[in-house]
Amino acid sequence: MGAVSAEGVKQTRREQILDAAAELFARHGFHGVGIDDIGAAVGISGPALYRHFRSKDAMLGEMLTSISERLLEGGQARVSASPDAAAALHALVRWHVDFALDDPALITVQMRNLANLTDPDRRRVRALQRRYVEVWVSTLQESVAVDEPTARAAAHAVFGLINSTPHSAHLDRDQMAALLTRMALASLTTAGVLVTAQPVTAQPATG
Repeated sequence: MGAVSAEGVKQTRREQILDAAAELFARHGFHGVGIDDIGAAVGISGPALYRHFRSKDAMLGEMLTSISERLLEGGQARVSASPDAAAALHALVRWHVDFALDDPALITVQMRNLANLTDPDRRRVRALQRRYVEVWVSTLQESVAVDEPTARAAAHAVFGLINSTPHSAHLDRDQMAALLTRMALASLTTAGVLVTAQPVTAQPATG
């Protein structure tokens, strides 16, 4: 029988393999994991994996493409469901926090292995990642009223904060989610952080 996920949905063999591969890639690095290692993690022989994936490169490509698609689709859905830009920003932050906490191995693999993708997979993943960033940029511009370069820089900075979770999760899941959400929102919405008031020009003395 296939493994059952936390949501109670039976996984396919391909999903089991990808989950196991993500954990191993995150722990040992892409080049430190062999086909036999992945097969052993799911209880099949290494060569039997080739019935599901043509190569370890193909496995990584599907894994990172799937991550990028999930982030993009989830981000778009939350923005669309939000009543205004401020709510959309809160929803985006919580979405990324939840993803990072629930799938830390995938976040680690995504951060470390873009260079290990084949050229076609790398182009596909980068295109999806750019579209996800644009969701954040447009939401930030609307909610905080910042220029595009500042919104883009802020989005990447917040990704860095949240994506560090696999290395800094010293609290339980709910506490860590609340902390990361507060920190991210504070960095994006606190007056004067992204938008600094123009300095007042001193008036020449008279009389």
